Amino acid sequence: MKILNKAFIGCLLAAGFTMTSCDYLDVIPAETTTGTDMTKDRQAALNYLYSCYGYLPTPNAGPTSLDFLTGDEVVTAFEHETFAAFPKGNYSASSPVISYWNSLYQGIRQCYMFQDELNKGGNFHGLADKDREDYKAQVTFLIGYYHFLLSRCYGPIIIVHQTPDPMLLPSDYQGQEPYDDCVNFICEKFDEAAKGLPETRTGAQANEFGLATSVAAKAMKAKMLLYAASPLFNGNSKFYSDFKDKEGKTLMPLTYDESKWSKAAAAFKDAITAAEAAGYHLYDRGDCKLNKNGYPADPHVRALRYTITDYSAEDEQAGANSEVIWADSRGEGYYGIQNKSEPYIYGGDGAWNGVAPTIAMLSRFYTKNGLPIDQDKTFDYANRWEPVEVDDAHKDEAYPGRKTQKFNLDREPRYYAWVAFQDGYYEILSASNNGAYSDDANYTLTSDNTHGRLICDFVLGGNCSRGVDANSKRTSNYSPTGFLNKKFINPDLIKSKTGADYTNTPWPLIRLAELYLGYAECLVETGDLKTARTYLNKVRTRAGLPDVEEAWAQFGKDPAKATTKEGLRDIVRNERMNEFYLENQNFWDMRRWLLAEKYFNVKVKGLNIDAENINDFSEVQEVVFERKFQSPMNYLMPIPSADINRNDHVVQTPGY
Repeated sequence: MKILNKAFIGCLLAAGFTMTSCDYLDVIPAETTTGTDMTKDRQAALNYLYSCYGYLPTPNAGPTSLDFLTGDEVVTAFEHETFAAFPKGNYSASSPVISYWNSLYQGIRQCYMFQDELNKGGNFHGLADKDREDYKAQVTFLIGYYHFLLSRCYGPIIIVHQTPDPMLLPSDYQGQEPYDDCVNFICEKFDEAAKGLPETRTGAQANEFGLATSVAAKAMKAKMLLYAASPLFNGNSKFYSDFKDKEGKTLMPLTYDESKWSKAAAAFKDAITAAEAAGYHLYDRGDCKLNKNGYPADPHVRALRYTITDYSAEDEQAGANSEVIWADSRGEGYYGIQNKSEPYIYGGDGAWNGVAPTIAMLSRFYTKNGLPIDQDKTFDYANRWEPVEVDDAHKDEAYPGRKTQKFNLDREPRYYAWVAFQDGYYEILSASNNGAYSDDANYTLTSDNTHGRLICDFVLGGNCSRGVDANSKRTSNYSPTGFLNKKFINPDLIKSKTGADYTNTPWPLIRLAELYLGYAECLVETGDLKTARTYLNKVRTRAGLPDVEEAWAQFGKDPAKATTKEGLRDIVRNERMNEFYLENQNFWDMRRWLLAEKYFNVKVKGLNIDAENINDFSEVQEVVFERKFQSPMNYLMPIPSADINRNDHVVQTPGY
């Protein structure tokens, strides 16, 4: 796999949210950077371009990510980490905890400074004209993207049209501009960028994986318009009738505009057409080519597990992964999602057993018939927590002869690809020397040289439990719900007892499935249910599920649900929650749908992890960690008080 320059990766890891100079990067701090610093040779220009990407928020680092472990998908025992303030509601304008306000505006400034130099003809030594134009388009994309991230957080924002003047008097500072104006500006930037960017970065350009493309620009424009059409931002007079600037101008659109859905739909169609023409397609069974582990054996489950961890397909027209349109190529590090999710290593290190899917999230995953568990008339929903012995018919789902809850059987392939449960499997390889799991009978029972998986036991004393007995329960490094996450953990990962073994897999920022489901969501709102179902079914088919109409007609308690606008809206939203589990979407989707107060303001539920037998373990309990969402305040993020105090033209987001 080829990704961005390793020096760039190292610099980004060191930088966090604010760009910090690395030894290789001869760029002085942004306040004193001159044109000479970035134009002295081609490498200096390239390094400065990379520095413009350095302001991208880290999407998969739990301690510093605003939107990763902060929805209702998972709960962790790592409640001491910074991110935990957000599901607890413990953030404010005076203490925003994680804020993008300053860092992203710094990034925008750096992009404009570079753009200014690029626009001066002939001053870059050794830089070809085609590279100059490419760099200009990339920073234009980043200017648009950073504004998008800001608008997603704060709604109406300050629009930066050019390099800020450091000598500007406070009386001349800008305030926020109306939200629709922000949307138009962002879309214009993505349009402008798309004209100068290549469709893909493959072949000789493979070292540029992670840099902007025209397809990524079109995709992000569609995503911006999707947000603008959504209930939070489209005619939300209930929340924002008094959200005005210092001159009394209304900052949020107060009247619902149905045409915004049509505009978003057109943008998604344009992005899909461009993506498919460039060779992007949903990663499927035929793409699983180079794998070490023979598990998962089921082809649908296997494809889903590798969908966003397989970047080995160098022969793909669209790049290293046929589905991922744009990715963050930085490695996640020691405390990333992989080590946090893997089954605990007794007497070892680097696997902490701590990212636990919630029952709310687990209940969203479908049955094998492609329906919610409470809507499938063949699924024993009333007795779903009853422990049952696993038979041979379910041997690929859980280990025969052991007991698991009915809840875990006869579920969709994504459930088995991404979730570990009682007496189900965790596909992972144990090192031949000092292997992490090689001395566990629940590993050796099903594993050999080419196949590796752990049979998971969450009952107290089991290999994935909180401790060996009631007197030795860990206060961290355990699953609070009795389930574990498997998404983003490559089954080919070889784990030892010493050292933190993980793979530096690029993190998807947008992939083709998001375009399909975004398009379907827009089409539902415009009334084109037939085409909406077509694009919805593309994702369902890849997941090994029947078409949505067929599933509901044959197995649903409400057979006609997929044929109505209201019913299909619910189905598309649920599909999105399942498909993008743990992909930084839930935190924002629940907000833009105006559902956050319903789902985020409740205690997380899990199984009884303190139980010493399977029957007691099967009791559903509340998890102790606080969960709070204040409406309407928490629908947008607070602008740091210090920045409000510095700029008299900026008004605080409502409620803070």
